[in-house]
Amino acid sequence: MPSSRSARNAPSADGPTPGSSADAVPDAVPADVAREICLQQLAASPKSRAQLETVLRRRGVDPDVAAEVLDRLEDVRLVDDTAFAESYVQTRRAASMSRRALGHELRAKGVAGEVVTEALGTLDPDAEAETARALVARRLPSTRAQPVDVRVRRLVGMLARKGYPGGLALRVVREALAAERELDELERALLESLDVDLSDAARLGE
Repeated sequence: MPSSRSARNAPSADGPTPGSSADAVPDAVPADVAREICLQQLAASPKSRAQLETVLRRRGVDPDVAAEVLDRLEDVRLVDDTAFAESYVQTRRAASMSRRALGHELRAKGVAGEVVTEALGTLDPDAEAETARALVARRLPSTRAQPVDVRVRRLVGMLARKGYPGGLALRVVREALAAERELDELERALLESLDVDLSDAARLGE
């Protein structure tokens, strides 16, 4: 005969998972519990629909209940992946993130590819190069004691680690070094011919 403890912990046919958030309040309506979880999450920080689905799943909410609640929240625009993605790229761009890195982060948060593309399309196409130039300008003085080839690798590596395309990174670094001071003939030749392996550069960048 099962113990009374086992009987209490056994899941009911249609009730919430024992021990889960949906089971924390006696006779709680599962949809109300799920809605409250979502509202608490959204109050803490913006979330994509996929992020909220993950939280609800971990909290033991039935998938059908979760889908119903999230649909309702989408209807009233409390959950809106398009608005979330657009806000995210504008905020993170201020932290010097590249378009590639932003896209990767949004996809990791479960935002659909077409929504990610639209959000990235709201960014100024010239802003990425300007942001890269600003990053290089801040780092440039700390590399002045190093040979030109080492400086290039470290600066390109820094940009590569932030997701900037290799061609853009190398062009911006070359421009910055050429504008910094008059290079000698050997340095100019080296700067023009240098072909950086971005995988190696990324390991060198800090």
